[in-house]
Amino acid sequence: MAQPAVPPTQAAAPSPAALPVPHRVPVREILPWAVFALVLGAALLYFVGAEQGATSLVGGTWVHEFTHDGRHLLGFPCH
Repeated sequence: MAQPAVPPTQAAAPSPAALPVPHRVPVREILPWAVFALVLGAALLYFVGAEQGATSLVGGTWVHEFTHDGRHLLGFPCH
């Protein structure tokens, strides 16, 4: 005779012990990555949006040409 898929000793609903418990991540572990992402994002925004303008840090036009399509995609004027 075939055995049932669920043994009769187990309940249909999962027990509270079987539910996963979320892992808490301390802020001191997230903070360095958040600061890194903020600095990287600000640098990217500067180079795409403002470089080769009045606050240019790099001489020449290579930064402008490298980020040209990104400027148009993000809505920054460059012409």
